[in-house]
Parts: sequence; C-alpha cells; structure tokens
Amino acid sequence: MANKKQLRYDKAYLRMAEEWGKLSHCKRKQVGAIIVKDRMIISDGYNGTPTGFDNYCEDDEGYTKWYVLHAEANAILKVAASTQSCKGATLYITLSPCKECSKLIHQAGIVRVVYSQAYKDNSGLDFLNKAGIKLDFIEDLKA
Repeated sequence: MANKKQLRYDKAYLRMAEEWGKLSHCKRKQVGAIIVKDRMIISDGYNGTPTGFDNYCEDDEGYTKWYVLHAEANAILKVAASTQSCKGATLYITLSPCKECSKLIHQAGIVRVVYSQAYKDNSGLDFLNKAGIKLDFIEDLKA
C-alpha cells in the first residue's frame, strides 16, 4: 500500500470516480472511472450506452444490453480521442475491471489500478496481476 499522502489522494480520486459514476443512467450498477497521469486527471468515464443510443442500459428483462460500455472503457476511449496517452497512468475505478476491460487497461499502458469494490469475477484482476499492473483495493473511502 502507498504512503499516507498517496493514500489520501487515492481515496479522493476514488470518491471523485464514485461521484462520476452517479452520472450513469444504468439502473443495475453505476460505475465511475478517473484516469490520472503526472498528478493530473486526464480522463473520466462512467458506464453507459454509446453516443447516439438511448440512455437505457437494461433491456425489458432487466439485463444489461450487450453494447453498454464500461466506465474504464469509456475513460480509455476518451483518452484515445485526445492528444493524451494513458502510458504510465493510474486508473481509479469504483468496481474492479472485468476480463474484457482488463485487456484494454493493459494495452493502454496503465500501470496501476485502484478500486473500491470487487467485481463478481476476478479474472480481470488475475490478468492485470499477471501483466504486472499494480493493484490496490481501498474499501474505506473516508479521508
């Protein structure tokens, strides 16, 4: 775990990601992500439908539609559309990444993932660990 000062920043960024997740229109779960590089926020994202689609994430049975983008994917794609790079960055996310997003995180050059809740499937974390990406779980977000 990081030093006390870093821990304060980690918790603050996770709280920001939590707030960002509240912008999601998804009913089942609202997830937020913040990407930080050189102590600057370079991107943000939350789970939701692609641009131009209705903001309904779930179908009539309550299942998440297959084309809903996860928060970290949205944040990484936002960086891809900018002049920034994720190389060497830290991803703060409210829910640990799924296996599909973990591939994006690795390929984007993100070196650290900080999360506050564990996803039901650990394969994303296992993959990131195998890829040498530093993982930090911080449950208590109080300052």
